[in-house]
Amino acid sequence: MRVSQMTGVMTGWMQRVLFPPVCLGCSNLVTEPGTLCPSCWSRLRFLERPWCPVMGTPFSIDLGENMLSAEAIADPPPFARARSAVVYQGVARNLVQGLKFRDRTDLAPWMARWMVRAGVELLSESDLVVPVPLHRARFLSRRFNQSAELARAVAKFGGLDYAPEALVRARRTRQQVGLAARERQANVRGAFRVPEISAPKIKSRRIVLVDDVYTTGATVAAASRVLKRAGAHQVDVLTFARVLPGDFRADEQDPI
Repeated sequence: MRVSQMTGVMTGWMQRVLFPPVCLGCSNLVTEPGTLCPSCWSRLRFLERPWCPVMGTPFSIDLGENMLSAEAIADPPPFARARSAVVYQGVARNLVQGLKFRDRTDLAPWMARWMVRAGVELLSESDLVVPVPLHRARFLSRRFNQSAELARAVAKFGGLDYAPEALVRARRTRQQVGLAARERQANVRGAFRVPEISAPKIKSRRIVLVDDVYTTGATVAAASRVLKRAGAHQVDVLTFARVLPGDFRADEQDPI
């Protein structure tokens, strides 16, 4: 073994001794960094096929490749497709809230890996990754945008351009928690715009819009409409977690 190889092995060993890998969900010791312990893994529900090809919501049985969900038929979205990695409950909820409210930006690359797995068909057909933006005031108070952290990692893993400046939040909106579906739509109406300087980057491009959680879809729908009006050829939506339609409660008090 060469000296450089031996040095690398020793350095890796020392890092594991001094900073042993811990579970992303509960901080118990695990064998590899970026993994979950068996208990947390068993409580994580991945979204898998069969699902609605538009909304990405799972079907209990396989209804055929092109069968749409009732949601997609009754209220067609402005985006082409939506995909999410996991259901927003239990461990997934803890990961989202750790990233968003406890400054756990170290979680973003690991969460993004699951997003890339869920959105592989979207990423393979896209040109640009754009995060859902925060208003300037909220960004200053939080110091980072959790959606941008996820989007940056997704773009890196997917080999796509990353454009955090392509979309801005033009006005500050209320927190969506506690609002009914129609109130959420009204809350984000007119909240986004594409800066003039970013318009050429958007025009005729196929965009993946990234957010942390898809709840009712009001936020990503409003952002998608703005991107489409700016000339985007297609907008797809990719989030880490998804609140399934039957699970949404307007009186939910946990922040999302």
